[in-house]
Amino acid sequence: MLALEIEPPIVQGRRDPRGPMAEEQRPEEVQRWTAKRRAALVISLLKGETTAAEAARRHGLKLAEVEDWRERFLLGAENALRARPREDEALREEELNRFKRKVGELTMDLEILQTAARLRPTTPGTSDE
Repeated sequence: MLALEIEPPIVQGRRDPRGPMAEEQRPEEVQRWTAKRRAALVISLLKGETTAAEAARRHGLKLAEVEDWRERFLLGAENALRARPREDEALREEELNRFKRKVGELTMDLEILQTAARLRPTTPGTSDE
């Protein structure tokens, strides 16, 4: 099986002159994540070599960004294995619908929290400001 490794960071077109040890001590300062590097990171997640949270912390990324890469990778892989792969437009529509569902969920969560905050009894002499 082909082993994919996450390449050292490319900063302004050069590899980090401090070498791999410098990467372990601080989040990587990558200006651009190539598709190859994103795929290698996602594969390491799928193999259980690291968690999304650990990868995000190690590389200075947002957890949501790493999770999005994983979702997009899996959607692409599923499509590639179909007998009749979907067109790009259908994949974008599916992704858009997934985002709309997520926005709906977050909106409902926000409404629940706002209602709970309004109904919360306040102690005299305290202020929320």
